[in-house]
Amino acid sequence: MASQRPKSPRPHTPRKDESNESFWDKIGTLGRKKKVKEVQEVQTEGKYAIDSPGSPYAVEVPPDDYNLDDNEERSMIEPKSYEDPKLKKLIEILIDWINDELASERIIVKHIEEDLYDGMVFHKLIEKLTGNPLDVQEVTQSEAGQKQKLRIVLNAANHILGLSRYGPHKWSVESIHSKNIVAILHLLVSLARHFRAPIRMPENCVISVVIVQKRDGQLNHRIVNEELTGTYDDLGLRCERDAFDTLFDHAPDKLQVVKRSLITFVNKQLNKINLDVGELETEFSDGVYLCLLMGLLEGYFVPLHHFYLTPKTVEEKQHNVVQAFELMMDAGLAKPKARPEDIVNADLKSTLRVLYNLFTRYKSAN
Repeated sequence: MASQRPKSPRPHTPRKDESNESFWDKIGTLGRKKKVKEVQEVQTEGKYAIDSPGSPYAVEVPPDDYNLDDNEERSMIEPKSYEDPKLKKLIEILIDWINDELASERIIVKHIEEDLYDGMVFHKLIEKLTGNPLDVQEVTQSEAGQKQKLRIVLNAANHILGLSRYGPHKWSVESIHSKNIVAILHLLVSLARHFRAPIRMPENCVISVVIVQKRDGQLNHRIVNEELTGTYDDLGLRCERDAFDTLFDHAPDKLQVVKRSLITFVNKQLNKINLDVGELETEFSDGVYLCLLMGLLEGYFVPLHHFYLTPKTVEEKQHNVVQAFELMMDAGLAKPKARPEDIVNADLKSTLRVLYNLFTRYKSAN
């Protein structure tokens, strides 16, 4: 076979439009090409952001993995909402709560979406909270196995929470498994409320949620406000705001006056046994002063075997606060609205509510 004859070199003859293109025209052309490329990249990125169901930061996942069926709907938190201090605090508190509950299982949660989507953590958490085992496989690797496990775990959760098996619910097997943080947070908040977890979640945490739906082959989206937490009383039910909410929000100067009045009231009694209080939220958190105060106000000695005089653990402190609440109810006072866990966690608003009830009842006591 004959070899191809090499082409003779030819002098470069500029095209007509190229010959008339100045240096500045070339710069302008390059700029326009760069601009077009940037616009295409932004359009591609925007389409992926809308088409992905989970965290907006999970950009390494190909958008092809998130194809929606016609009329299928998914939601995700609007990126700006991730900067909301209440949302950050809520996620942090829930992660700490899960890790505290599952410490004996050597389970450590670091990321809400990545660590809870397969059902394993929810499985262990529900078993720990209820004290009852779930008839479900411990470890599942396949997607089908994970979804089957999630189905069993979520059915158990819905039953515990008193929800209908058939919905509608704010979470589902598909939403949890697709790492939808909105659904995961809704379920965690509901479990924490139901089991009266010893945590104080930020109230009225409202975020913006992007809801995406595929209709006639086109992606459509809308943005709605989603309430993750509201305002609750100690039973996990919604409650009306009281005077202390107003003081904290609008009258911090008057709040200081109330604190000083309560400190004076408390020390008038505790000074009788050579005790003195300086900080309400921290010095009442172990329940010791509450027990002693009730004895002083009612004129009896509280037996030392009824409470821990030097509590070391959270459980011992909580025992003391529960004991103090029982003494209050024995004296004819209404059950305190605050939870024992809130007092132990040094929640100032809850501590003030309890002490103010005592002040109202015993302010004229010697």
